[in-house]
Amino acid sequence: MSSDFASRPGAALVTGGSGALGRAICTMLAERGSNVVLTYHRNRQAADEVVDHLVELGAEAEHQQLDLSDTEATGTWVAATAERLGGLHTVVHAAGPLVRQVHLSRVEPMLMQRHLLDEAGAFFGVVQPALPWLRACAGSIVAVTTAANHRYPIRDGLSAGPKAAIESIVRGLAAEEGRFGVRANSVGPGMLDEGMAQHLRDHGDLDHTALEAARRVIPLPRFGSAADIAEAVCFLASDRAGYISGQHLNVDGGYSV
Repeated sequence: MSSDFASRPGAALVTGGSGALGRAICTMLAERGSNVVLTYHRNRQAADEVVDHLVELGAEAEHQQLDLSDTEATGTWVAATAERLGGLHTVVHAAGPLVRQVHLSRVEPMLMQRHLLDEAGAFFGVVQPALPWLRACAGSIVAVTTAANHRYPIRDGLSAGPKAAIESIVRGLAAEEGRFGVRANSVGPGMLDEGMAQHLRDHGDLDHTALEAARRVIPLPRFGSAADIAEAVCFLASDRAGYISGQHLNVDGGYSV
């Protein structure tokens, strides 16, 4: 397990690597033998800290500031980075904006359009230019989405809708790219103690009553961790999941059953 990626060429690309989930994913990839290149949107300090941590683990690591909604700039950077690093064996999409909890009836159409671009459009803008490199090494794509598309929580449509589009693109990539040995899967986090759920608590979208109600409907009556998500992502990206493609794995304590 500790050397899952040691023989892979080039590096793993992780979008949103400066966030709680991204950091956990980057760390686990490095611990298992991968070099890592990560993107961040605004938080340069957090990205620096992640890179320093990965280097301490013995990995080659670097970061790049990107607005992933700028698909032209993203595509140019992906191609140049893959060329410079000698390939990409894995693409993990863990980036995404903070999405507030609101009923769909109150979501302005332009806001939904923007989130579709910022999430589904951004995902495709990273993956499509990486395909030649993933084909060259029979690489892997893993998108971090949500468990909400399998058991819908009220007021989560602004997040769940665009992530459903990502999951559909993942299945399409699995169907079309399998002939090149490329696998594509997605991981759906449930309620976590870190990441987006923490932001929602900090912003008051989820109060104590809502959190307790959420905990009561989880068969494993606790919230997950970023490490739980990273474990699923790294498994699906590894050769241990070599015959798994086009699948979605909810990591949600059983919430979606």
